[in-house]
Amino acid sequence: MEIKEGRFKTFCRRYGVFTLACLFSVAIALAIAFNVEPNSVEPVSTQDEKFGLPMSNAVVVKDYADDHLQFNESLNRWEIHLAVDLASENDSVMSVLDGVVSSIECNSLDGCKITIEHAGGFVSVYSSLDENVNVEEGQAVKKGQVLGKASQSATNESKNGGHLHFELLKNGVEIDPNNYLDLQNK
Repeated sequence: MEIKEGRFKTFCRRYGVFTLACLFSVAIALAIAFNVEPNSVEPVSTQDEKFGLPMSNAVVVKDYADDHLQFNESLNRWEIHLAVDLASENDSVMSVLDGVVSSIECNSLDGCKITIEHAGGFVSVYSSLDENVNVEEGQAVKKGQVLGKASQSATNESKNGGHLHFELLKNGVEIDPNNYLDLQNK
């Protein structure tokens, strides 16, 4: 009577050495890839950045909403609102942190828009500004420095009147500015 070998044994006998060699190579590659030198890790700051306000004595015209829809009267549609719209009698708009102006764009939909890159992966975006801005692309700005004036230049929110459309991003993702700004007059 002849005994048949199982498929597993046959496979191991034919390809076992090659399989082990491949597994061993992958294990070495992973060990090298995940080996982190203790001196190469940068310390993480546990202190939160202190954000300034983009406008003084401002009130929230339209709040941030990523979990429910808000009605946009200008566009006559429901939408999420990944920004905070602020209005103030003093229409000066200020940088919330030190940073560098990465872009200035003006179009009819957003009005004039200034984007500033900050430390820690933060980016602040100021839209619906008057076209006469006080900064240039590539310019370093300080927290509290006046960037321009809020206006009614953004047609996508023109029925909100003169205001600032303020967005905040962290590592490329929109985040709720309320978590970083002290908006007491909500």
